[in-house]
Amino acid sequence: METSQSAWGAKARPQTAAGAARSGGRAVRWKEELAAYAFLAPSALLFAAFVFYPMAQSMYLSLHVTDPQGRIAQFVGLDNFASLFASPLFYSGLRVTGQFILYTVPTTILIGLMLAMLTHRALPGMRWFRFVFSLPVAISVGTAAVIWLLLFHPSVGMLNYFLGELGVAPIFWLSDPKWAMISVSILTVWMNLGFVYIVLLGGLNGIADDIFDSLSVDGAGPLRKYGQVVLPLLSPSLFFITIVSVIGSFQAFGQFHILTKGGPMNQTNVIVYQIYQDAFVNFRFGTGSAQALVLFAILLVLTIVQFVFVEKKVHYQ
Repeated sequence: METSQSAWGAKARPQTAAGAARSGGRAVRWKEELAAYAFLAPSALLFAAFVFYPMAQSMYLSLHVTDPQGRIAQFVGLDNFASLFASPLFYSGLRVTGQFILYTVPTTILIGLMLAMLTHRALPGMRWFRFVFSLPVAISVGTAAVIWLLLFHPSVGMLNYFLGELGVAPIFWLSDPKWAMISVSILTVWMNLGFVYIVLLGGLNGIADDIFDSLSVDGAGPLRKYGQVVLPLLSPSLFFITIVSVIGSFQAFGQFHILTKGGPMNQTNVIVYQIYQDAFVNFRFGTGSAQALVLFAILLVLTIVQFVFVEKKVHYQ
């Protein structure tokens, strides 16, 4: 009898030890998950306060009409969206926004890419050029807009001064409907160039020097070197900067507010500036919220399209 109890105890002890090990593993995993949630909690709270709550509030306001004080006056359902899609001004804002994106995004990426290719090799003096080309990233939108407001001044601005030296008639950069969007686009390209240049320069520096040396030994010309080898290796950086630049151009506001305020003749009245005017000038928060939600949907669809179709061309190493 004692022998059989000893045998049973010998079998029970390993099972008890295995159970204790499983219990200990679960406790460690539970502590790790708890620590992860604790680290994520501050970010989640910030997102909830500044992203999710405003979005929910916009959805709520888009279904209502507000009084001149901005208070809820009446539930109107989807009427704000219906009036929005029937408004020619809304489509004009979308057209102007698309024009602004076409002017700024390809130009900024092309110039940033050229500057990055010219300065990515470790040659004497390149640090100074890298500092100069990166400098606009440290300047705020307000400061940049004020600087270019002085440069664009029709009578005392430096741009018209140089044009006058060349015998060209002065240009009313910000008040001429033909030049207003071009002027704001010039400022935006200059302002965004620093960030684009830094990202693309980092991408080029991530390509191994052996590849450039091999191409030089093979006698590859610039077209083959950059077109067939370097650009495919740089495609992740180009893909990232394209998405970020398109989203940033859709959200551009400060330069329009300081330089043109949507004018002249609505030639710079982009969709974000229309939202600002409806919500914070005319206190029509319902219409402004409806426009903001439509803009969010457009950005979401464009981003998904870029990820689905454009990302196939990206070569991840």
